[in-house]
Amino acid sequence: MKLTVDFDECLKDSPRFRAAVEEVEGDFAELESKLEKVVKLCAGIIDAGKNFCSANKQFVNGIRELAQQSTKDEVIENSLMRFSESLQEMVNFHMILFDQAQRSIKLQLQTFVKDDLRKFKDAKKQFDKVSEEKENALVKNAQVQRNKQHEIEEATNILTATRKCFRHIALDYVLQINVLQSKRRSEILKSMLSFMYAHLTFFHQGYDLFMELEPYMKELGAQLDQLVVDAAKEKRDMEQKHSTIQQKDFSSDDPKIEFNIDAANGIVMEGYLYKRASNAFKTWNRKKTPHIRRWFSIQNNQLVYQKKFKDNLTVVVDDLRLCTVKPCEDIERRFCFEVVSPTKSCMLQADSEKIRQVWIKAVQASIATAYKEKGEESYAEKLDRRSSPSTSSLDSGSELKERPVKGESALQRVECIAGNTNCCDCGQPDPRWASINLGITLCIECSGIHRSLGVHFSKVRSLTLDSWEPELLKLMCALGNDIINRIYEAQVDEMHFKKPNAGDSRLEKESWIKAKYVEKKFVQKPYRISSSEERSQVLPLSSEPEGTPEKSSTSLSVPGSTSKISEILEASIRRRGGSDSSVFDVEKVISPGLQLYKAAHVRSLPDMAEALAHGADVNWVHAEDNKATPLIQAVLGGSLVACEFLLQNGADVNHRDCHGRGPLHHATILGHTGQVCLFLKRGADQGALDEEKKDPLTIAVEAANADIVTLLRLAKMNDEMRESEGLGQSGDATYQDIFRDFSHMASHNPEILNRFQRRSETD
Repeated sequence: MKLTVDFDECLKDSPRFRAAVEEVEGDFAELESKLEKVVKLCAGIIDAGKNFCSANKQFVNGIRELAQQSTKDEVIENSLMRFSESLQEMVNFHMILFDQAQRSIKLQLQTFVKDDLRKFKDAKKQFDKVSEEKENALVKNAQVQRNKQHEIEEATNILTATRKCFRHIALDYVLQINVLQSKRRSEILKSMLSFMYAHLTFFHQGYDLFMELEPYMKELGAQLDQLVVDAAKEKRDMEQKHSTIQQKDFSSDDPKIEFNIDAANGIVMEGYLYKRASNAFKTWNRKKTPHIRRWFSIQNNQLVYQKKFKDNLTVVVDDLRLCTVKPCEDIERRFCFEVVSPTKSCMLQADSEKIRQVWIKAVQASIATAYKEKGEESYAEKLDRRSSPSTSSLDSGSELKERPVKGESALQRVECIAGNTNCCDCGQPDPRWASINLGITLCIECSGIHRSLGVHFSKVRSLTLDSWEPELLKLMCALGNDIINRIYEAQVDEMHFKKPNAGDSRLEKESWIKAKYVEKKFVQKPYRISSSEERSQVLPLSSEPEGTPEKSSTSLSVPGSTSKISEILEASIRRRGGSDSSVFDVEKVISPGLQLYKAAHVRSLPDMAEALAHGADVNWVHAEDNKATPLIQAVLGGSLVACEFLLQNGADVNHRDCHGRGPLHHATILGHTGQVCLFLKRGADQGALDEEKKDPLTIAVEAANADIVTLLRLAKMNDEMRESEGLGQSGDATYQDIFRDFSHMASHNPEILNRFQRRSETD
């Protein structure tokens, strides 16, 4: 309710004026009380909010500590870290909300009470004082006697002066009342409107944050449902094993012990043995360790032991080839045997006669194997020196220099690439997200926009929360923001477009990203050459030696560049003596599919990215070159990273050429173990037959490539297991672990997969 006081009534000093003033004064007194209460309650909200934020921060830190404690479980660690980041963002949003409440409600209304209402109180005091003086002057004027002229004049003058002063003060007071009434409305509504807008912003930010998080939460929920099913199945299996074990006959307590010369982990045999001291007293007991019982193992042609699992290995025998082993029947203890070397002997005791015999046989077998391996090693080395570089050492040479340093994260490796320290699309520093099919780094806001485009345009992954396969990391390191921006922003300056900055709105960034990657507005037009020239540019399958080290090229095939593709074209023209400019025909544009095809063979990821930007079909078929695709060319070129790039951009892993051979067939023929592993993980058809009626497994068996045979058989077993037992898409966990190990070897230690050494064993 707005109460106003009329100026005319003020001059009359009528009862209506006095009543209006009295009502206004009462209203302002009540207003002051209500405002002070609101300010006090707002202060309580702010204090409670600060306590809430403080407790919430501690809760988030607790979640992070729990994630750090769960480093051995990537699912828990990644999920908790991602959730803690989102919760931390919500805490920040709460802090902003409470800060806005401080400014809009507490400070603004407090200022109104202290300044404006205090001025009104001061004006009221002055008005009351002058009113009282006027009343006194009127009383004195009324009391003067008629015959006292001097007193009459004095009383009249005082009354006149007092009335004049009262009118000025009263008019000022009325003005103060009316102004305060108007300001009262604006101040209260302005502060509340500001506070409500703060809430609007808060809930919008929270909505955007969790809308971005929702797909991940749904995916995690599906994983949890599967985990419940797996846990129930595992519980049933364990109960069945428990029941089976309880039914066994334990009358003989000897544990089952055996040795394996060809063990995958290199440990031929292991188990507990007593060791006699090697000092002069030859005792079995010591003061500090009464029973010298240690965990012994045979590995790397050595006999070693340790007390605890994390202890360093103590070497008893350096080289088993120089040793002999024999049972000892002439000492007081039972089940003893001795390992004798030229410099010392070691007396050991087993727990039973059976275990002693197994240990003796294991040592004898290890001695024989050590001699055999040493004899064959020199022959294999000679064969390797005679052979050309192995094609199973995919992306060797320069890429071997990129082996990750121990402890180096995906973020640290990717940040080393030119331009990757800032978001590719808005320039915000310290990006934490990446588009794996484009090979760029992104800030969190731009990554959300990329997700909205769909995976056929951009596949987003976290550099800090997600796990990274070695081949994906190499893909990111082969491209980078500078290279991709040179392709997708080639004509930005010519078209006078302004690239958004980190501080610009989401709408501007979204418009820019769609124009850049979906509409491809700023991509430079490709080369123009004659159709005859295009038909002649068919790369022979043996154009370069197998396993040639892949060079990282950052040049692009735009006019004026010196890319690998343009170099090949120019070299072809020179070979045919074509120096005339008429060779080029401006009416014919080089096929982006052909550019992608050639770039895949020469392992140039920048040129491949450029071809895709020009609209190349990732499954383009070269009709005059056995109907091969870029993916098959990448196999023939020997590049694991080029294969990964094409697959990330939608290449068909099962497309076959005119001979019925798909990428898996070609990788098997060439012995590219890493590529075979990659294709099997991507669902390649193992049963596909080529024109010779051979599937990849048959080809691998004929080539005596043990690694590829193992991979193909494991994949087949996994498919059968998944179908029979109803496992998920990935199948058996052991199968996944083995394939992950092969992937790491293909990327970081390709020499381990050297197929020539394996062939030498069969020659």
